[in-house]
Amino acid sequence: MSGGGIARGRLSEERKSWRKNHPHGFVAKPETLADGSVNMMIWQCIIPGKLGGWRPAITVKQILVGIQDLLDQPNPADPAQTDGYHLFIQEPVEYKRRVKQQAKQYPPLV
Repeated sequence: MSGGGIARGRLSEERKSWRKNHPHGFVAKPETLADGSVNMMIWQCIIPGKLGGWRPAITVKQILVGIQDLLDQPNPADPAQTDGYHLFIQEPVEYKRRVKQQAKQYPPLV
């Protein structure tokens, strides 16, 4: 199975899991093409603002840059993934290497 095949299989499992249980208000779904087929490699996602936390002055640009900042500088006080958290704290150079390696697996959309 190629790297793309492995990724598609993993994303298919993630999709099934997401459909069964996901946080209220969040949306994550793969792109549906004009012919009705599904492209598992491109997802459309919605992350709702926390109640009272969203201000109309916050722009799409600020939201996206905020997500980028979290990817580059995760919040160690609230780790979403324990393994990634430990790697980030104990071996930051290896953490960045792995992030870059994973990012290279997915070609830019534009």
